[in-house]
Amino acid sequence: MRRPTRPAAPGTAPRPAAGQHVAVEDLPLSLDRAAGVPLAVQLADGLRSAATAGALRGGDRLPSSRELANRLGVSRTVVTAAYDQLHAEGWLSGKHGSGTYLTASPQPVAEQATTDERGDPADGLLDLAAGAPSIEALDPAAWRRAWRAASDRIPLVRKDRRGEPDYRAAVAEHLLRHRGLGASSSSVVLATAGTSSAVAELAAALFAPGDVVAIEDPGYARAMGALQAARVELVPVPVDAEGLRVELIPELAKAVYCTPAHQFPLGARLPAARRVALVEFARRTGALILEDDYDGELRYDTAPLPLLATLAPDLVVHLGTTSKILSPSLGVGWLVAAPAVAESVLAYRELTGTGPAPAGQQVVSELARHGDLSRHLRRLRREMPSRRALVMAELHGHGLTVLGDDAGSHVVVPLASAAAEDRVVAEARAVGLRLDGLGRYHLGPRHTFGIAIGYAALSRADLPRALSLAGPILARATAFAGG
Repeated sequence: MRRPTRPAAPGTAPRPAAGQHVAVEDLPLSLDRAAGVPLAVQLADGLRSAATAGALRGGDRLPSSRELANRLGVSRTVVTAAYDQLHAEGWLSGKHGSGTYLTASPQPVAEQATTDERGDPADGLLDLAAGAPSIEALDPAAWRRAWRAASDRIPLVRKDRRGEPDYRAAVAEHLLRHRGLGASSSSVVLATAGTSSAVAELAAALFAPGDVVAIEDPGYARAMGALQAARVELVPVPVDAEGLRVELIPELAKAVYCTPAHQFPLGARLPAARRVALVEFARRTGALILEDDYDGELRYDTAPLPLLATLAPDLVVHLGTTSKILSPSLGVGWLVAAPAVAESVLAYRELTGTGPAPAGQQVVSELARHGDLSRHLRRLRREMPSRRALVMAELHGHGLTVLGDDAGSHVVVPLASAAAEDRVVAEARAVGLRLDGLGRYHLGPRHTFGIAIGYAALSRADLPRALSLAGPILARATAFAGG
């Protein structure tokens, strides 16, 4: 019978630096009692492989033989024999009274470059691009506890295509407490695999090829891609300092996609008058409003305006995600819609066999159950304003104009042209910095130019350094345009 150890939870905090104690639950080990290989040999092979792969490094202190034996469910003799073999091979050294240490480990084989959401290689650039969460704000203990509690659940035989019941209950409570959206008989909460996935499902379930869908321009590129994949006719609607220009939405639109709480990427908040006008447009024409509330929890200057979904739950599909407030490693979000819309999405899921994976939902449920989700949001609301202040001080210090409400986790520095935007992005990359131009957020020809500065992804230590590199590059671009 196979008895695996519990591996490190996906997305946990980085393993302790070399020379620190390695927790037994962080060791990627498993023993197979049915194999024809002695358990001590399997354990020695597992530890050797962990060192070779880089999971262990020279100077790391291993768990005691008693601790590791208890965790693996074997006798201490098995662990002692494995340790003795590795001692003999020179992998381990024992220090009397202080434990067993890995003496050295080879450099792991270089992995193939990964790709981030913009299609660029994840090459170690200091990341000031927009749209990332603050991983540093996560409580590592709460994160690990939630993953472990989720892994202790009995595996599912069939998944509920609506989403796990406790997850949907946690989302309903979250929306009520943090966004003022109360559950009612006129709306249904569904789990999703994130906002762009939800948009793709809605497009496939509700729209026919050629249907007109209006979308903010500049706007969220992933939503554009999801809608284009459904072969709808996307119509760009301009955005100004107050968000979506509602009066420019075409009358034939079957739906309108928008980010009213914090327009992405320009950062405006759709004012009450435009919200009312948008709802009136939808009621007059029968259009559906897709309200993407990607970071609505992150408001610092004032209480957020009511969600569009509270104004017209029969006309608005409310979309949310955990990727901006927790981590994209969870791969979950939510959709709140009228029953008819929800049933159409469920019918599509049944037809295609698709639907969000339960694992991330279970982790969020555990975070909510222990109060860790609310505590995390409180930490974010304390952390983000001070990070924004660092950004504003640096950029204003170079005489730069900055756009965007006091909310979310990014601001925008406007530039005069596409050429200036491209030059800034290239210069930044040359000095080890990732900046995010507005060019990729346009559906049609580029007409709004600038750089979106995200301040959540980097650590507190790296953020000032990245800003000190970005500030002069942006200042040169604006000075050149002005000269």
